[in-house]
Amino acid sequence: MDTIELRRISGIEHDNWWYRERRAIVSGELLRFSVPGTAVDVGAGAGADARMLAGHGWRTTAIDLNPGAVALARAHGVEAYEGDARYLPLPGGQYDLALAMDVLAHIDDHERAAAEIARVLKPGGTALVCVPCDMALWSAHDVALGRVRRYTRDALTELLEGAGLLLERLWSRGVLLRPVLRRLRHRTTRREDLAPLHPLANEALWLSMAVERRLPLWSWPGTWLFARCRRPG
Repeated sequence: MDTIELRRISGIEHDNWWYRERRAIVSGELLRFSVPGTAVDVGAGAGADARMLAGHGWRTTAIDLNPGAVALARAHGVEAYEGDARYLPLPGGQYDLALAMDVLAHIDDHERAAAEIARVLKPGGTALVCVPCDMALWSAHDVALGRVRRYTRDALTELLEGAGLLLERLWSRGVLLRPVLRRLRHRTTRREDLAPLHPLANEALWLSMAVERRLPLWSWPGTWLFARCRRPG
Protein backbone atom coordinates (compact mmCIF):
# COMPACT_ATOMS: atom_id res chain seq x y z
CA MET A 1 0.00 0.00 0.00
CA ASP A 2 1.63 3.27 -1.11
CA THR A 3 1.77 6.57 0.78
CA ILE A 4 -1.00 8.20 -1.28
CA GLU A 5 -3.36 5.31 -0.53
CA LEU A 6 -2.47 5.39 3.18
CA ARG A 7 -3.18 9.12 3.35
CA ARG A 8 -6.54 8.53 1.66
CA ILE A 9 -7.37 5.84 4.21
CA SER A 10 -6.21 8.11 7.02
CA GLY A 11 -8.74 10.73 5.91
CA ILE A 12 -11.51 8.13 5.74
CA GLU A 13 -10.64 6.83 9.23
CA HIS A 14 -10.96 10.36 10.55
CA ASP A 15 -14.53 10.83 9.26
CA ASN A 16 -15.99 7.33 8.87
CA TRP A 17 -18.86 6.55 11.27
CA TRP A 18 -17.41 3.27 12.52
CA TYR A 19 -13.93 4.57 13.19
CA ARG A 20 -15.45 7.55 14.99
CA GLU A 21 -17.54 5.21 17.13
CA ARG A 22 -14.53 3.04 17.90
CA ARG A 23 -12.54 6.06 19.05
CA ALA A 24 -15.50 7.23 21.15
CA ILE A 25 -15.55 3.86 22.91
CA VAL A 26 -11.81 3.98 23.57
CA SER A 27 -12.08 7.59 24.80
CA GLY A 28 -14.76 6.52 27.25
CA GLU A 29 -12.56 3.70 28.52
CA LEU A 30 -9.70 6.15 29.07
CA LEU A 31 -11.79 7.82 31.76
CA ARG A 32 -11.07 4.79 33.94
CA PHE A 33 -7.45 5.94 34.26
CA SER A 34 -6.61 8.68 36.75
CA VAL A 35 -3.69 9.91 34.62
CA PRO A 36 -2.44 9.08 31.10
CA GLY A 37 0.30 6.50 30.92
CA THR A 38 2.06 4.42 28.28
CA ALA A 39 0.07 2.83 25.46
CA VAL A 40 0.71 0.59 22.47
CA ASP A 41 -1.58 0.41 19.43
CA VAL A 42 -1.11 -3.03 17.86
CA GLY A 43 -1.95 -3.04 14.15
CA ALA A 44 -2.24 0.72 14.08
CA GLY A 45 -3.00 1.03 10.36
CA ALA A 46 -3.10 4.65 9.25
CA GLY A 47 -2.70 5.68 12.89
CA ALA A 48 -5.96 7.43 13.79
CA ASP A 49 -6.33 5.58 17.12
CA ALA A 50 -2.68 6.15 18.05
CA ARG A 51 -3.04 9.87 17.35
CA MET A 52 -6.20 9.98 19.44
CA LEU A 53 -4.37 8.38 22.36
CA ALA A 54 -1.48 10.81 22.01
CA GLY A 55 -3.99 13.66 21.94
CA HIS A 56 -5.28 12.48 25.33
CA GLY A 57 -1.77 12.72 26.74
CA TRP A 58 -0.77 9.06 26.44
CA ARG A 59 2.83 8.21 25.52
CA THR A 60 1.88 6.09 22.55
CA THR A 61 3.74 3.57 20.43
CA ALA A 62 2.18 2.35 17.17
CA ILE A 63 3.04 -1.05 15.68
CA ASP A 64 2.14 -2.11 12.15
CA LEU A 65 3.45 -4.51 9.52
CA ASN A 66 3.15 -1.90 6.78
CA PRO A 67 6.23 0.36 6.58
CA GLY A 68 4.13 3.06 4.91
CA ALA A 69 1.74 3.08 7.87
CA VAL A 70 4.70 3.38 10.23
CA ALA A 71 6.06 6.33 8.24
CA LEU A 72 2.65 8.02 8.25
CA ALA A 73 2.30 7.61 12.02
CA ARG A 74 5.77 9.09 12.52
CA ALA A 75 4.87 12.01 10.24
CA HIS A 76 2.00 12.76 12.65
CA GLY A 77 4.41 12.76 15.60
CA VAL A 78 3.60 9.24 16.90
CA GLU A 79 6.41 6.87 17.87
CA ALA A 80 5.98 3.91 15.52
CA TYR A 81 7.77 0.70 14.57
CA GLU A 82 7.33 -1.92 11.89
CA GLY A 83 6.40 -5.21 13.50
CA ASP A 84 4.26 -8.34 13.53
CA ALA A 85 1.57 -8.60 16.22
CA ARG A 86 2.82 -12.13 16.94
CA TYR A 87 6.36 -10.87 17.65
CA LEU A 88 6.03 -7.35 19.00
CA PRO A 89 9.37 -5.50 18.91
CA LEU A 90 8.79 -4.20 22.43
CA PRO A 91 10.04 -4.99 25.92
CA GLY A 92 7.78 -6.90 28.26
CA GLY A 93 5.82 -5.35 31.13
CA GLN A 94 6.12 -1.73 29.96
CA TYR A 95 2.63 -0.55 28.94
CA ASP A 96 -0.40 0.56 30.92
CA LEU A 97 -2.72 0.12 27.94
CA ALA A 98 -2.75 -1.98 24.77
CA LEU A 99 -5.18 -1.51 21.90
CA ALA A 100 -5.95 -4.24 19.37
CA MET A 101 -8.72 -2.81 17.22
CA ASP A 102 -9.93 -5.26 14.55
CA VAL A 103 -6.51 -6.92 14.41
CA LEU A 104 -6.80 -10.43 15.84
CA ALA A 105 -9.35 -11.50 13.21
CA HIS A 106 -6.63 -11.07 10.54
CA ILE A 107 -4.07 -13.37 12.21
CA ASP A 108 -4.01 -17.16 11.83
CA ASP A 109 -2.00 -17.61 15.03
CA HIS A 110 -4.13 -15.24 17.08
CA GLU A 111 -3.20 -17.10 20.28
CA ARG A 112 0.40 -15.91 19.94
CA ALA A 113 -0.73 -12.36 19.17
CA ALA A 114 -2.94 -12.32 22.28
CA ALA A 115 -0.04 -13.66 24.36
CA GLU A 116 2.18 -10.86 23.04
CA ILE A 117 -0.40 -8.27 24.08
CA ALA A 118 -0.38 -9.76 27.58
CA ARG A 119 3.43 -9.85 27.63
CA VAL A 120 3.98 -6.15 26.92
CA LEU A 121 1.43 -4.98 29.52
CA LYS A 122 2.52 -3.99 32.98
CA PRO A 123 1.04 -6.09 35.80
CA GLY A 124 -2.43 -4.64 36.20
CA GLY A 125 -2.30 -3.11 32.70
CA THR A 126 -5.40 -3.00 30.51
CA ALA A 127 -6.04 -4.38 27.02
CA LEU A 128 -8.93 -3.13 24.88
CA VAL A 129 -9.79 -5.49 22.05
CA CYS A 130 -12.29 -5.16 19.20
CA VAL A 131 -13.17 -8.03 16.86
CA PRO A 132 -15.92 -8.75 14.30
CA CYS A 133 -18.45 -11.13 15.80
CA ASP A 134 -20.42 -14.17 14.67
CA MET A 135 -19.47 -16.40 11.73
CA ALA A 136 -23.13 -16.22 10.70
CA LEU A 137 -22.17 -12.77 9.37
CA TRP A 138 -19.20 -14.10 7.38
CA SER A 139 -19.26 -12.77 3.81
CA ALA A 140 -17.12 -11.67 0.89
CA HIS A 141 -16.68 -8.43 2.84
CA ASP A 142 -14.56 -10.28 5.43
CA VAL A 143 -12.49 -11.89 2.68
CA ALA A 144 -11.92 -8.49 1.05
CA LEU A 145 -10.67 -7.14 4.37
CA GLY A 146 -8.28 -10.05 4.81
CA ARG A 147 -9.98 -11.55 7.86
CA VAL A 148 -9.66 -15.24 8.66
CA ARG A 149 -12.45 -15.48 11.25
CA ARG A 150 -15.22 -13.80 13.20
CA TYR A 151 -15.72 -14.45 16.92
CA THR A 152 -18.35 -15.71 19.29
CA ARG A 153 -18.35 -14.42 22.86
CA ASP A 154 -17.05 -17.76 24.09
CA ALA A 155 -14.26 -17.87 21.49
CA LEU A 156 -13.02 -14.38 22.36
CA THR A 157 -13.20 -15.12 26.08
CA GLU A 158 -11.23 -18.34 25.61
CA LEU A 159 -8.60 -16.55 23.51
CA LEU A 160 -7.99 -13.74 26.01
CA GLU A 161 -8.08 -15.91 29.10
CA GLY A 162 -5.81 -18.41 27.37
CA ALA A 163 -3.28 -15.59 26.99
CA GLY A 164 -3.34 -15.08 30.75
CA LEU A 165 -5.59 -12.01 30.75
CA LEU A 166 -8.49 -11.47 33.15
CA LEU A 167 -11.68 -10.50 31.34
CA GLU A 168 -13.43 -7.56 32.99
CA ARG A 169 -16.10 -6.69 30.47
CA LEU A 170 -17.39 -8.03 27.14
CA TRP A 171 -19.98 -6.16 25.11
CA SER A 172 -21.58 -5.93 21.66
CA ARG A 173 -21.79 -3.02 19.26
CA GLY A 174 -23.66 -2.66 16.01
CA VAL A 175 -26.77 -4.39 17.35
CA LEU A 176 -29.21 -2.01 15.66
CA LEU A 177 -27.31 -2.14 12.38
CA ARG A 178 -26.79 -5.90 12.31
CA PRO A 179 -29.72 -6.72 9.94
CA VAL A 180 -28.78 -3.94 7.52
CA LEU A 181 -25.05 -4.67 7.47
CA ARG A 182 -25.64 -8.40 7.13
CA ARG A 183 -27.70 -7.84 4.00
CA LEU A 184 -25.34 -5.29 2.46
CA ARG A 185 -22.16 -7.22 3.10
CA HIS A 186 -23.49 -10.42 1.60
CA ARG A 187 -24.11 -8.45 -1.59
CA THR A 188 -20.70 -6.83 -2.07
CA THR A 189 -17.02 -7.69 -2.37
CA ARG A 190 -15.84 -4.10 -1.92
CA ARG A 191 -13.85 -2.94 1.09
CA GLU A 192 -16.61 -0.50 1.99
CA ASP A 193 -15.14 0.14 5.44
CA LEU A 194 -12.37 1.96 3.57
CA ALA A 195 -14.56 3.62 0.93
CA PRO A 196 -16.01 7.12 1.34
CA LEU A 197 -19.71 7.24 2.17
CA HIS A 198 -22.22 9.87 1.21
CA PRO A 199 -22.14 12.40 4.10
CA LEU A 200 -25.82 11.87 4.89
CA ALA A 201 -25.41 8.08 5.04
CA ASN A 202 -22.30 8.47 7.18
CA GLU A 203 -24.12 10.70 9.67
CA ALA A 204 -27.17 8.41 9.75
CA LEU A 205 -24.97 5.45 10.65
CA TRP A 206 -23.16 7.52 13.29
CA LEU A 207 -26.54 8.55 14.74
CA SER A 208 -27.64 4.92 14.98
CA MET A 209 -24.56 4.17 17.07
CA ALA A 210 -25.27 7.18 19.29
CA VAL A 211 -28.79 5.85 19.87
CA GLU A 212 -27.44 2.38 20.64
CA ARG A 213 -25.17 3.78 23.35
CA ARG A 214 -28.27 4.78 25.30
CA LEU A 215 -29.95 1.39 25.10
CA PRO A 216 -29.23 -1.74 27.19
CA LEU A 217 -28.13 -3.81 24.20
CA TRP A 218 -24.61 -4.76 25.25
CA SER A 219 -25.46 -8.47 25.56
CA TRP A 220 -27.50 -8.74 22.32
CA PRO A 221 -26.04 -10.18 19.09
CA GLY A 222 -24.26 -7.41 17.26
CA THR A 223 -21.71 -6.88 14.52
CA TRP A 224 -18.62 -6.31 16.70
CA LEU A 225 -17.43 -7.42 20.10
CA PHE A 226 -15.39 -5.29 22.49
CA ALA A 227 -13.47 -6.68 25.44
CA ARG A 228 -11.68 -5.02 28.31
CA CYS A 229 -9.23 -7.21 30.16
CA ARG A 230 -6.15 -6.81 32.31
CA ARG A 231 -2.92 -8.52 33.06
CA PRO A 232 -3.01 -10.03 36.60
CA GLY A 233 -0.98 -8.40 39.32
